[in-house]
Order: sequence, then C-alpha cells, then structure tokens
Amino acid sequence: MTKTPEELVAGLVRLLTVEPAGTQTFTGSQQPGGVGRVFGGQVVAQALQSAQAQAPEGMEAHSLHAYFLRGGREGTDIDYSVAADFDGRSFANRRVVASQDGSPILNLTASFQRPEEGLEHEDSPMPDVAPPEDLPTDREMRDKFLASQSDLSEAQRRWMSRPNPIEMRTSGELHWMTPGKKPPRAYSWFRAAAPLPDDRSLHRAVIAYASDYTLLGTAALPHGLSWARNELTGASLDHAVWFHRPARADEWLLYATHSPWSGGGRGFNRGRIFNREGQLVASVAQEGVIRKNRRN
Repeated sequence: MTKTPEELVAGLVRLLTVEPAGTQTFTGSQQPGGVGRVFGGQVVAQALQSAQAQAPEGMEAHSLHAYFLRGGREGTDIDYSVAADFDGRSFANRRVVASQDGSPILNLTASFQRPEEGLEHEDSPMPDVAPPEDLPTDREMRDKFLASQSDLSEAQRRWMSRPNPIEMRTSGELHWMTPGKKPPRAYSWFRAAAPLPDDRSLHRAVIAYASDYTLLGTAALPHGLSWARNELTGASLDHAVWFHRPARADEWLLYATHSPWSGGGRGFNRGRIFNREGQLVASVAQEGVIRKNRRN
C-alpha cells in the first residue's frame, strides 16, 4: 500500500525520536524497510536528537561536527551515549558516540548556545534559481530516469522508487541522471512532505537529516560519473552543520552545494541552506570517499 505524505513524515518523526535507555543513553530505531547500510543523515540526526535531549534548559544547538567511523547496518537499532563535556553561562557542549552491537559507528559533538542578540551581517547571497513550484518533483525525475534505463537490477529500481518523507525539487538534472562532466555545483529545494510538529529541536534534526542528501554527489559532477550507473563507490567521512537561525523544515529550503576540491580518493563539499526569504539558515561541510569503480 502506498503511504500518504502524512504517513511518511510521521514515520520520519518516529525515526528521529530517540528513546531513553539510561541516564545518558538513548536508542535510535531502524528505518522502516531499510536495506543495506544506514543512511548517514539518519545517524547524524539521531545523534543530534540525543545531544539535544541532554542540553541545558533554554539552550539551542548552533553547530554539530560528526565523524563516520563504520557503516551502520539496517535491521539493528543504534545506541547513543551522551557525555556533558562543558556547561557555561552562554554555551554548552555534548559529545555523542553512536554504536551498533558495541562497535562505534559515529562520533558527534554538538555545541549549544543560549539565544542572544548580536552583530548581524550576511555575505552569502541566495543563488538565483527557479522556485520549487516551477520545477519537476524528484519522483518525476526518478521515474523518467528509470524509464530510460534497461540494465538496472530490481533492487536498484526498488531503491530508486522508494517513497521519501523529504520532498525534493532539483534545478537542472539530478546528479546521477545524465552522463557528461558538469560544474561542481547543484541546487535543490527540499522540505518535509507534510507538516511537522512545532518543535524547533525536531526541525533542526530534520534539516541535519536532509543535509546529507546530494552533498557528496556534487564532487562527482566534474567527472561525469554516477553511483546510480555503478561508476562510483563512496561514503561520508565527516559531516558538519552550523545552524544560523531557526527554520521550519516543512517549508521550502534551498540547498546550494559546491565541491571546491577532490583528490586522493576524497571529495570535499560545502552546502548553504536558504529559506524562501533568501536568508542563510544553515551551512554544511562534508568530506567523503569518492572512488571510480575499477570495473569502469
């Protein structure tokens, strides 16, 4: 049975709601219908939620820095252990270790700040791209790609056809749809496919979750290679997010990604997230493994 957007988003909220398992430990549930390796954005978002649950009253996360140590496995819950490394008047720090079966898969440090007024400036103009209403949906573009491919396995087709609680609309072709070298820049609108509860911590977690989409693929654009065509292997090594201002993850946000460098089997990527008013909501940085498949 096809799930409604509301059902998909309710599933995402459950996925990102970690359950207490001790004084400073939490358990993150599994992705419904997940296959293979755990999506990195899920582990980052669940770890952030664990840190937020242990943050001092009145403080909000303004940044996170995570290192992926091992690939997580679908079908097994993830344990999150939180340590309070610092509590100050204005800032606090929480360190999280995510583990499966006793083996660490991710380390994350989150910094929190008590909201205050301060000097303000922005020198990061929003790119001039078509609004989401004028762009095809991610699903429409995926269906177009699948119709043009005859050599994909059934597993690949099921994975690409899987419904997503994050609605996306991309300016231009999706990273992996068309061969040929392109500039290392990409622009995608995203939002939760249905309204979310009025919980600022949850909205930050959903933004962190979605920030792992499209980012590493930007480093593949100048090389004309694609994961979907089995031309690449890759995995995230680290991931950082800076939350500049509150934003709703169920309203359209523009994700502008750029890869200034790749080499040595790694690709470095940066992202900027804007709201519809053109304000910079968050900044992202990530380095990941990116290698050409030897059989290609």
